[in-house]
Amino acid sequence: MEIQHYHFKDNGVIPNNSLPLLVYKFAFPVSDSLADVMEETFASHNWTNSWRNGVFPYHHYHSITHEVLGVYSGQAQLHLGGEQGEKIDVEAGDVLVIPAGVGHKKIAASADFGVIGAYPDGKDYDVLTGKEGERPRADERIAAVPRPETDPVLGKEGGIAEYWK
Repeated sequence: MEIQHYHFKDNGVIPNNSLPLLVYKFAFPVSDSLADVMEETFASHNWTNSWRNGVFPYHHYHSITHEVLGVYSGQAQLHLGGEQGEKIDVEAGDVLVIPAGVGHKKIAASADFGVIGAYPDGKDYDVLTGKEGERPRADERIAAVPRPETDPVLGKEGGIAEYWK
């Protein structure tokens, strides 16, 4: 597994976060049961309230929680951090840990692209898009989101324990 990290600055529309977004390349071996394996792994590290679907095709962020996305099938190109952010390719077996406030959207994807999302402590989530009037309340909520006690893939050792000090 290779861990990539990306820092995104507030662009005036998408607040982003001082914590880096993490991409775990090849975090899980691809199998027919990959979605179940990811969901069970995330839950074992207290990242729950999971769902299975895709990624919205517009810039959005969450102001009340961090999010993990596990790619269980297909591949996609995602745009992270808002318009001035990074475009990255993800594929089955990859995992993204997205800090509260960091923008993300799907640019393109294979027909079979699927992700599982989950949240630390099973938190609920909101969906903000950078519309006028969202801030500064969104900034206040993002600042209040606690750092998780465990990484969704690695547990108490590594991952966010190392990169989110």
